[in-house]
Amino acid sequence: MSARIGGSDSSAPSYYEASRRGSVIAEPLAGDINVEVAIIGGGITGCSAALDLAEAGVSVALLEARDFGWGASGRNGGQVLPGFAIGQSRLNRLVGTADARLLWDMSVEAVRLVEQRISRYAIPADYTRGYLHAAIRPRHERELEEAAEEMATLGVGGAEVLRGAAMRERIRSARYRAVLTDPLAAHIHPLNYTLGLAKAAQAAGAVLLPQTPVQAIEQGTTLRLRTPKGSVTTNTLLLSGGAYLGRLWPEVAGYVMPVGTYIVATEPRADVRDLLPRNDAVADLNFVLDYYRRSADDRMLFGGRVSYSAIPPRKLAETMLSRMRKVFPELADARAEFTWGGLVDITRHRAPHFGRLAPNVLMAQGFSGHGVALAGLAGRVLAEAARAQAERFDVFARIPQVRFPGGRAFRVPALLLATSYYRLRDIL
Repeated sequence: MSARIGGSDSSAPSYYEASRRGSVIAEPLAGDINVEVAIIGGGITGCSAALDLAEAGVSVALLEARDFGWGASGRNGGQVLPGFAIGQSRLNRLVGTADARLLWDMSVEAVRLVEQRISRYAIPADYTRGYLHAAIRPRHERELEEAAEEMATLGVGGAEVLRGAAMRERIRSARYRAVLTDPLAAHIHPLNYTLGLAKAAQAAGAVLLPQTPVQAIEQGTTLRLRTPKGSVTTNTLLLSGGAYLGRLWPEVAGYVMPVGTYIVATEPRADVRDLLPRNDAVADLNFVLDYYRRSADDRMLFGGRVSYSAIPPRKLAETMLSRMRKVFPELADARAEFTWGGLVDITRHRAPHFGRLAPNVLMAQGFSGHGVALAGLAGRVLAEAARAQAERFDVFARIPQVRFPGGRAFRVPALLLATSYYRLRDIL
């Protein structure tokens, strides 16, 4: 078996890295600069904010500790989803129906924004519509029916629960009892999308600074970001580092848990087209879910196997292939040509976390698995707030947040204990 493993702290290539199209040509910071807005974190959120600010004529610098798209933005499953990981009914209870509806509408805008940007900037991201939520157990079927009713209430047309022959027209697997189609959702090559946003931001005038880790932030009326070979002085700071922000702003860290998730890419195979005839992305409803899709070159990209300790499981490639074969026995002889992982930042209730840490410091994080779409909108909303147009930012900021208890040494075992019940439900 040939496998290249890129863990959450590794630069080893993923399939996305091996199939990237184009690069961002930029140099690390060397010297001192002044800008109106500085952004820390070169993923989808940061690149999106830099793009909107630069196009509005604002001087902006985007600082990334590694390379653009290195973190979650360039490692994920590529699903472009409306809504939130918390679910709309729970969001209603959390913030009230009026704000929940505003948030839903913005999540739909987030999906459309991905498609619009790919078209406008000619980003080679393999944008493909089609998504299925898959039921393994009877309770999952009930959840699909409830979700279909909720989508109809929200004005989403075309969502259907499919069974039998109608289901097999979309997915050829005996594992599922039913699927729910999502007419709004899509899937993309996430690294190429992130790089495309970065290049568009640079073309609009943003200063891009890869390999420029921020070592300290000096606060005041203006802010100064210290890096190994220079500094950035700015009026406004946007934080978009997510699970990779580390201890740079400790007050933020307790609100998210970095969670490892993993993907294998098989060799190109003609039979993958037969298994997913409409080229849908798929995710099941288990707590420790499987998610997958086929790539533009007909590989099966199969993900899941969440690690709440963020430590990659042993024999990762074999484990992922075994899970894949439970869904598609036809792939019994498939190889894992690429195996990689990354960190996703989740909040306790799985709703995104936006906040104002100081009058001139704003942040967004905790997209909890919905980041491909939401991160792009988060960048736009942060850019609006940086220009004193904070109405939409404030809607997100009104979502109440709860810290994970204790420090990381306590949070990990506590979370593992709390999730054991849901893991048990997956197998019962």
